[in-house]
Amino acid sequence: MIIKSVMAILIGFLIAVIFGYLLIPFLRKMHAGQNISIYLRRSHSKKQGTPTMGGFIFIVPVLFVIVLLVLLDKIHFSYTMLIILFTLISYTLIGFADDYLIIKKGNNKGLSQSTKLLLQTIVAIIFFYLFMKGGNEPLLWVHTLHFKWDIGFFYGLFILFVLVAASNAVNLTDGLDGLAGGLSLICFVTFGIISWHTGWLDGYEDIAVFAFVMVGALLGFLVFNVNPAKVFMGDTGSLALGATLGAYAIMTRHEVLLVLIGIVFVLETLSCIIQIVYYKLTHKRFFPMTPIHHTFEKLGMKEKSIVKMFWIIGIIASIISLIYGVVI
Repeated sequence: MIIKSVMAILIGFLIAVIFGYLLIPFLRKMHAGQNISIYLRRSHSKKQGTPTMGGFIFIVPVLFVIVLLVLLDKIHFSYTMLIILFTLISYTLIGFADDYLIIKKGNNKGLSQSTKLLLQTIVAIIFFYLFMKGGNEPLLWVHTLHFKWDIGFFYGLFILFVLVAASNAVNLTDGLDGLAGGLSLICFVTFGIISWHTGWLDGYEDIAVFAFVMVGALLGFLVFNVNPAKVFMGDTGSLALGATLGAYAIMTRHEVLLVLIGIVFVLETLSCIIQIVYYKLTHKRFFPMTPIHHTFEKLGMKEKSIVKMFWIIGIIASIISLIYGVVI
């Protein structure tokens, strides 16, 4: 299993790098450049026009490798794999629609928030249907504490919350070169290892391999995305990554642990919530700028230093998660 996972990382990496070298010139030719927010024009002026929709650099190789492995009978197309793939593809399409409209309009206004929420709600309903049809129970399950709580229909709302929260958290974090990609890579390594240890789950080995293919593909994406970035993942990539992490958490029954595994994503989101609530109450800003990685920029930290700091926090959180979710 370890050898298969290492090979999955290597194959995902190589195909993502090759695909990236082909895709980036195409995106430039199509004028698919990122329009930097007016609030960041001074500090991020050099990033104006950098190609976006780079999420395809890791999404397409992952889909290609998984299909290839299934056809070669190296992994099985399990029901769990179907749900994971459905989530990845669905949120990729939502993100792509958002990115396409942003590029077409020439501003940062893509899909409206209500349209995004409607599409995400439809995906969550289908997810819940597939989840329940697969014989799963609507349980909030904390393995270490041997705690199970059957919440029935409300689990559908819980799925909606997990998918929307996770996808938007990664989306908010995608503001510095390599930040969201590197943190997502760490999270997928963690869920790959967790998946190894969910022997009760149909297709657990197959989704573990899937996670490690994603790790390799993200590593290939980072070749082009670390500072100075040659391409951004866009909503195409960030929404897909967050939702797929949420799907892993749901399928492996580690929804609560997702908070710790993705602690940086959580902190980034909380900083935005605190900023909004505080401003409405006092008409003052609690942070100089949110998401919080921009606050560190305002305080004078270099972009590379912020990214490294958050990566380290993500690694430590994932190690603790593995001790809690696998070892204990």
